[in-house]
Amino acid sequence: MNFRDLEYLIALEELKHFRKAADKCFVSQPTLSGQIKKLEEELDVQLMERSSRKVIFTPAGLDIVAKAKTILLEAKSLRELAKSHNEPMRGTLHIGLIPTVAPYLLPLIIPIMKETFPDLELYLHENQTAVLLKQLEQGELDCLMLAVLPGMENFKQVELYDEPLELALSDKHSWSNNRLINLQELSGEHVLMLEDGHCLRDQALGFCFTAGAIEDSSFKATSLETLRHMISAENGLTLLPQLAIPLNRAQSGVKYIPFEAPVPSRKIVLLSRNNSARQVCFDQLAELINKTVSKRLAEYQ
Repeated sequence: MNFRDLEYLIALEELKHFRKAADKCFVSQPTLSGQIKKLEEELDVQLMERSSRKVIFTPAGLDIVAKAKTILLEAKSLRELAKSHNEPMRGTLHIGLIPTVAPYLLPLIIPIMKETFPDLELYLHENQTAVLLKQLEQGELDCLMLAVLPGMENFKQVELYDEPLELALSDKHSWSNNRLINLQELSGEHVLMLEDGHCLRDQALGFCFTAGAIEDSSFKATSLETLRHMISAENGLTLLPQLAIPLNRAQSGVKYIPFEAPVPSRKIVLLSRNNSARQVCFDQLAELINKTVSKRLAEYQ
């Protein structure tokens, strides 16, 4: 038995298909099938039921897969621990980001990260919060940069920045010349939102519902850019994070208005596993990102 065999087993349990699991592991199907069979013989237990259509794992197989995931995570942690003591800012780093953060944060921080930490090889993964949390937990990602939400207490959090939200509306709207706006003025207004799965949707909904605003259920956007285009076509109001708006607060038929205090905002954090040995690396990244973003957010004042 070796780590590679456990990786084959985990891929097969995830995909329930020998060819797809082999493709994911970059081996031939006969190689993967043969190693799984040897693993069953070595452990003297049936791990799965095989048929031409599907793979069904036995209870014993599921228990062994769960243990295999733990073993591979611990092995990765050992490698990270050794590396972190000698060269914390060297090697590969897999970072997950949510779609409402990645397009606006990455252009700001990637150049300075590469300049400051030239030996750190970055791999960036964009996905929704629930998917990223699962990938982090399973060791596929090293850390996440996302908006903090309830339920993340089991992970290590390092604060990156607090990001205000602003009101986006058409430049033909009666409020478009307002310098500031009170959140309570949204009472009774119809507000466009992102589709389910985006954490910004839940946060914006919370602020809007508190103010008495109503979600426009006739349309749910897949991205902030879709929301922006809908607003420019005079299709309502929405809340956008500050890094996603231009410094002059006007662009392509859309105006952005800051809120009076208390200002709605979201907290962006760097999330990692509690037992990660790369905390020194994460702390240095967080410090650099905080300084970089703080300078940009100050330009909106």
